[in-house]
Amino acid sequence: MHTAEHLLNQAMVRLLKTDRCFSAHIEKKKSKCDYKFNRALTETEVKNITEKINEIIQADLPVTFEMMPAEQAKKLFHSRAPEGESDVRIVRIGDYDAIPCVGEHVQSTKEVGQFRIISSDYNNEILRIRYKLS
Repeated sequence: MHTAEHLLNQAMVRLLKTDRCFSAHIEKKKSKCDYKFNRALTETEVKNITEKINEIIQADLPVTFEMMPAEQAKKLFHSRAPEGESDVRIVRIGDYDAIPCVGEHVQSTKEVGQFRIISSDYNNEILRIRYKLS
């Protein structure tokens, strides 16, 4: 589920030119991500995001980890590097995504399963996307 969050974030960045989520709640059955955005998603956008993520899942990209000095991570990933750490773990999903992260991940995108957006809504300049894996 956590790897799927990374895939969703990168799809949002690439397809809708937005920042990664500012808040995420990751659970086994369903998860959600909140984005600072200016409107609700269209049905076509939901379809395109879902298709892109499932395409990356099927590509069987490796999920790898590397340690990086915190100062270097801050330069590369801006505010995403945790404060107070000497080294941070970078999670890479093939050449599709890379970000500092301490969460649990699969070894390959094919292990994620089928991604599905179950709902999205827009309130007070926040777009919330809820998703499941099967």
